Amino acid sequence: MALDFTAIDFETANASSASACSVGLARVRGGRIVATAGWLIRPPAGHDRFFALNIGIHGIRPEHVVGAKDWSTQLDDLVAFAGADVLVAHNAGFDMAVLRRACEATGDVCPPYRYACSVQVARRTYDLPSYRLPAAASAAGFTDLVHHDATSDAVASAHIMIDAARRWRAADIAELAAHAGIRIGAIEPAEAAAA
Repeated sequence: MALDFTAIDFETANASSASACSVGLARVRGGRIVATAGWLIRPPAGHDRFFALNIGIHGIRPEHVVGAKDWSTQLDDLVAFAGADVLVAHNAGFDMAVLRRACEATGDVCPPYRYACSVQVARRTYDLPSYRLPAAASAAGFTDLVHHDATSDAVASAHIMIDAARRWRAADIAELAAHAGIRIGAIEPAEAAAA
């Protein structure tokens, strides 16, 4: 096995988990980032209002996403980039909720991704006063973070997992999870999650 995964980060237009307005991705093969991608998303109808708080965080405004692909259209691009990889995100519960809820909002089938959380790994790897992405990324040696730029955040999350795997001497994500004492989760279909 090898340290292969795709790191992902979403930014949202408002408080709704379904309001994805951008995504960033970083593909890792053999413990190295080999590709990155990111794009704006037109949030699903009914979840497309931009709150001032969110704009203040990431700087994305309604006019920026007018010509962007909608959720359903861009989902194919996301899946093509990530393939069958385990997804990694900093506070993965948030990003997996965005993926699942945006699919629910549009009627798309949510891909059944498995995922790991770089916050959980950072907490078990580093001794820091804060495990927010800037602090954890810096501990991993990644100091070029442009926080709340989705692609930069995904790259930072990837760096945390790569560095943690090196420190734990883990050959792959499953071994890293075992050494760090974290669980690899799975996105549940909406029906199962509601039960």
